[in-house]
Amino acid sequence: MPDHIAPQLIIDGTLYTLLVFSVLTWTMILFKLWQFSKNSYYNRRYKDAFWDATDLVGAKQLPETIVRGPLARVAKKGFLWLQDSKQLSGKHLKYLGTQEELLSQTLLGVMQYEVRSMESGLTLLASIGSTAPFVGLFGTVLGIMHAMHEITASGSTSLDVVAGPIGDALVATAIGIAVAVPAVLAYNFLLRHVKQHRTELENFMVGFIHVAFTSNVKD
Repeated sequence: MPDHIAPQLIIDGTLYTLLVFSVLTWTMILFKLWQFSKNSYYNRRYKDAFWDATDLVGAKQLPETIVRGPLARVAKKGFLWLQDSKQLSGKHLKYLGTQEELLSQTLLGVMQYEVRSMESGLTLLASIGSTAPFVGLFGTVLGIMHAMHEITASGSTSLDVVAGPIGDALVATAIGIAVAVPAVLAYNFLLRHVKQHRTELENFMVGFIHVAFTSNVKD
């Protein structure tokens, strides 16, 4: 290690890096839990109201307090497409083709946007979970090197002199693992919920398309 670089400064920098990782991890975990809880609540309310409507016109006229969340945004895009396709059919290339396939493509785009929104932040958790132990190990290696230099300078190899500095150096690895474990567990937990939400969106999309082309929609 170059002499002009203070080992303790690098070790402290490693620990502060892990602290930042920990803050980012728990901030993202709390935010994603809030996001998923909010989306689940809104989806449940809108889905119940949508399927309780007598027809598609009634579902389109649900109150604004109900029309919230990913499912509502998918349905809103579907209603807008149905309205525009009646008025502009044959006038634009985007309305040429099988109506059911075109609507499916439109709703798929909205669904993919919603899924990307739910997936945002998961890459950060995965990255922290995979790199935090190595950052901690890096700090431990530097700490042991620093401890060895101090032990050599003191000229004593007794257990009391050796164990203390090395034990302190190992703290960095422990902290790295402690930061990584919640990140990995949260990533797997949230990824599972993303898949569940995606399935819910896909099922709703299929149901919406079916209703749209088996009902007499009136403006």
